Amino acid sequence: MTKITLSLEPAVALFYTRVALAAGVSLEQVLTDALFKLAGELSLEALKENKV
Repeated sequence: MTKITLSLEPAVALFYTRVALAAGVSLEQVLTDALFKLAGELSLEALKENKV
């Protein structure tokens, strides 16, 4: 797996850390899942735009 380094504003890091703690998973897993979901949504949006 490729490792990526992200820089987050402190408030954003705190938010996702709290989400991770509440879900019982690592911060890295929460960020991975959030980015994966966003990528999927953006891909679907791009496909919709190409059909017009």
